[in-house]
Amino acid sequence: MCGDGAEMVILPPFPTLQNVGLSGVLVTFSNQLTEPANRAALAFRACVDAAEIHGVLETSTSLTSSFIRYDVALIDSATLKKHLSNLLTHQNWGVADLPPQRRLWRIPAAFGGVNGPQLDEAAQLAGLTSAQAVAMIAATPVRVMTIGFAPGQPYLGVLPDKWDIPRQSHLTKSVPEGALVTAIRQLIVFTAATPTGWRHIAQTAFRGFRPESSMPFAFRPGDELQFVPIDAAQLDEIRARDTSGNGGAEIEQMA
Repeated sequence: MCGDGAEMVILPPFPTLQNVGLSGVLVTFSNQLTEPANRAALAFRACVDAAEIHGVLETSTSLTSSFIRYDVALIDSATLKKHLSNLLTHQNWGVADLPPQRRLWRIPAAFGGVNGPQLDEAAQLAGLTSAQAVAMIAATPVRVMTIGFAPGQPYLGVLPDKWDIPRQSHLTKSVPEGALVTAIRQLIVFTAATPTGWRHIAQTAFRGFRPESSMPFAFRPGDELQFVPIDAAQLDEIRARDTSGNGGAEIEQMA
């Protein structure tokens, strides 16, 4: 059984359980993104996987929820919810251990200039100079909170309160693969060229989606990323020599 019996720190009315379609249950820990709510979603999903509930086919997470898909021929919604409710009582999910086998990725990123044309604007919105903004981001490891929007694309956070900056009121027509963008206390490393309302602050040579690989998604929810500032010439050097898709990243196994 997962958990230590500690009192819940996720505040009522959460967690909630609701049916999704004919064969899914969504367990939600908050209606706002917080570190404890994301931690809870990741940890609870791992707990459900470890519990090996008969009839559960698949689990996944969003920023603050765990989704459980089940076979209606093997288990009904009420029985599954009873199992899930029992698991929820056995852990202080807001401070639960994150799933094992996480990795820390230190990824080189060229900030500002042509590689981050909206760095100055984002820094100003955060009440920082551009140099302060780069230093703060470089000093802040961020968690892969979920994968979504595009294959392998990580939503990263949570940044300090200063970075609760809005999306743009218009779309940038396209930013390249490997672009580092920011909004609402989060970062994204884009896995493909795409339009976006988030501000483009830096560029990496990282490929987060590798369809030619047996493991096409480079990141897993719970991994952590730290961005290492480099200049434009160093970025060009990495692009010229790197064939792995890691973009010069150093990878460390976490406990």
